[in-house]
Amino acid sequence: MAHPSQLGFQDAASPVMEELLHFHDHALMIVFLISTLVLYIIIAMVSTKLTNKYILDSQEIEIIWTVLPAIILILIALPSLRILYLMDEINDPHLTIKAMGHQWYWSYEYTDYEDLGFDSYMLPTQDLATGQFRLLEADHRMVVPIESPIRVLISAEDVLHSWAVPSLGVKMDAVPGRLNQVAFISSRPGVFYGQCSEICGANHSFMPIVVEAVPLEHFENWSSLMLEDA
Repeated sequence: MAHPSQLGFQDAASPVMEELLHFHDHALMIVFLISTLVLYIIIAMVSTKLTNKYILDSQEIEIIWTVLPAIILILIALPSLRILYLMDEINDPHLTIKAMGHQWYWSYEYTDYEDLGFDSYMLPTQDLATGQFRLLEADHRMVVPIESPIRVLISAEDVLHSWAVPSLGVKMDAVPGRLNQVAFISSRPGVFYGQCSEICGANHSFMPIVVEAVPLEHFENWSSLMLEDA
């Protein structure tokens, strides 16, 4: 969960998000080193009247500042491509959930069950209990088991939406007439919040996403209760 004046990412709740955080730190360190070097060169050039004649025309320096950026780009590109393929990898999901975007709420359908589905609306401010978050809490949460591969099929019924949960490292557009998919594994129990990340109309800010990750036994109890109520 993000907090006021937070500068970094939210705490990772999935292996993919942990990889994204590590890559972010890796790339940021390279940016810091380049920025420091460039700043030093600028200060050195401004603060001295001396000129090194070997810098004005030097084949060796030209080779260095051509090869070095290429090496740096490779050091950034290879981990990036690895994570890109990891994010698209979907191997034998234990649970498939269909998420449909509407103006302005989400509906979820657990396709592995015969009749398990519900709509998820934002809780109005006056209905919030103590400790619940304004504009982020929903009347029905998407409950998933921890440490299990989950596949989410995402589409929309009316306009473009986007299903995004930062802590889980997932974000996928919901396009009418098209079925997109994304996968994640929740590595710990918790409640993870997201919001529609595609401008979809007047109430775009009021269709939150709430994913609750629980142990498998609790998930089975929850699904049994939902099926009985249905």
